[in-house]
Amino acid sequence: MYAKYIKQEISDLNGTGRTQAYYKMELTPMNSQEFVSLCAREGRMEESQILGVLSLVSKKLGLCMAEGHSVKIDGIGTFHATLGVRDDVLQDAFEEGEASHNAKSIMVKGVSYRADPELVRNTSRKCVLEKGGVSRIRKSKFTLEQRIQKAHDFLEKNMFMRVPDYVRLTGLSRSSATTELRKLALNPSSGITSRGTRSQKYYVLRK
Repeated sequence: MYAKYIKQEISDLNGTGRTQAYYKMELTPMNSQEFVSLCAREGRMEESQILGVLSLVSKKLGLCMAEGHSVKIDGIGTFHATLGVRDDVLQDAFEEGEASHNAKSIMVKGVSYRADPELVRNTSRKCVLEKGGVSRIRKSKFTLEQRIQKAHDFLEKNMFMRVPDYVRLTGLSRSSATTELRKLALNPSSGITSRGTRSQKYYVLRK
């Protein structure tokens, strides 16, 4: 079975004046039951056995990471927990004399995974690619100054703005809108700043 690749246009990152291209695989979802059935047929095992092993691995992997371990599974990869401040707690500054958070304010925010090189090699060896589609950047018909003004006008009437609001206002793609808002929030002259983190992040007028 062939896998398809997509040529995707991305913004100019090097100041060359030209957009760049990168390639990504066109993904077809496979759910857990489909994967287990495939493994059972290939390994001549009962699906219940495979489900039992996967359940045990998931539970023990979570426990080991919770105890501070970095867990390496040969042929698959290495896993470890990542931490962050709770969404309802303000970020602290890394400065001497600044108040810092205690353990109750910090939580596991995700799991970092690094693929085993052998898994990458196996995937590459078995992968046969064919050309799929082309994805181009959704470009805004407004200049940056006009987009900033639209954001200001929106925030004059609303308490806050999220990325989907900025997408509707400007016509940018979600990824471009997210990147642009982050840059605006870091630039005091934009008059816009951010509050919250990750999925809870929103934007307000800078006071």
